[in-house]
Amino acid sequence: MKKIIFQKILLDCLIFFLIAIFGISSIIWVFQAVNFLDIMIEDGRNYNVYILYTLLNFPKIITKVLPFCIFFSFSYVFIKYEMNNELIIFWNHGIEKIRVVNFFLILSFLILLFQIIMLTVIVPKSQEIARSQIRTSSVDYFEGLIKPQKFNDTVKGLTVYAEEKNSSDEFINIYIKKSSSNTFQITFAKKGVFELKGDRKILVLYDGQTLNNNGGKVTNFKFSKSDFGLDNMVSHMVVHRKLQEQSTSGLIECVKSVYEKKQKRILNCDHSNLRNVYQELFKRLISPFYLPLLILISSINLLIPKEKVGYLRYRLLVFLFGLLVLIVSESSLGLIDKEFIKNIFLILVPLFLISITYLILIFKLKFNLAKT
Repeated sequence: MKKIIFQKILLDCLIFFLIAIFGISSIIWVFQAVNFLDIMIEDGRNYNVYILYTLLNFPKIITKVLPFCIFFSFSYVFIKYEMNNELIIFWNHGIEKIRVVNFFLILSFLILLFQIIMLTVIVPKSQEIARSQIRTSSVDYFEGLIKPQKFNDTVKGLTVYAEEKNSSDEFINIYIKKSSSNTFQITFAKKGVFELKGDRKILVLYDGQTLNNNGGKVTNFKFSKSDFGLDNMVSHMVVHRKLQEQSTSGLIECVKSVYEKKQKRILNCDHSNLRNVYQELFKRLISPFYLPLLILISSINLLIPKEKVGYLRYRLLVFLFGLLVLIVSESSLGLIDKEFIKNIFLILVPLFLISITYLILIFKLKFNLAKT
């Protein structure tokens, strides 16, 4: 019977937690996906790149909202059990309150393990794959790059301008400049239109002229019709691997190489960038340890009977305490120093708070038991 009771409260907590995390993550993902439309429209990427890029950012969103969802979900279920007198079933079957706390503390370490795996393996890999999609894809949606009355230099070495676009989808008075290190090409045309040639669209220009400058040698020719080459263009979008996309083992190797004064070909792996590396490692390996603390704080709601004077005030204090822990867990990243010895205190903070909170709960439970 006791096993069934624990399974019931665990199932309720996990179901509400999954609904909360996927609901909140989906809302954030939708808003983020709208912002990522620039990848397709402004940067000239196709729909497949856009869809894959946005989907690969979903694991990162989950890890961001997980701490709040854990605290909110468990607190809600525990308060609901107390308000519906369902906790009486536990006490009537001789289940000690400390056993309930220990049960959820063990569960919290399983969630901690899940979060660490997400942050150290899945999120960096998904971010790296997402960035590689941008890095390896071509800029092949040029029709969206030309906007009337607006200079567009999204593509590296290319500036495009059109005075207007008529009802026949023809661009009027087009200006295009292609440039590289010591050469440039300027093309003017009275009209331009995208036409389907084979399996892709190309820009066809009518009644114009092109000015070429190659190492100071200038040439000029007029044309009645010309296909403008848009192949092998590269956008200005940042495509190098960011710190968040590096593997955890690579970041650790970077730290070792800096202290051992060895050359390491990974990101900007030097002493000046060490603080950023420590911040990323702290976020992946240390911040998840705040999760057991949040669940312990949530379990305080199991120990406060609704008949207690000032019950709502106690609930508010528990909520504010959990909110404070969430703020501390996020703001502590800003306190990371590039010297490891100065970060030891920040590393020990979550472990210290878990120990203190657990000891207070044990003391409180034993004190109440002695009173009865």
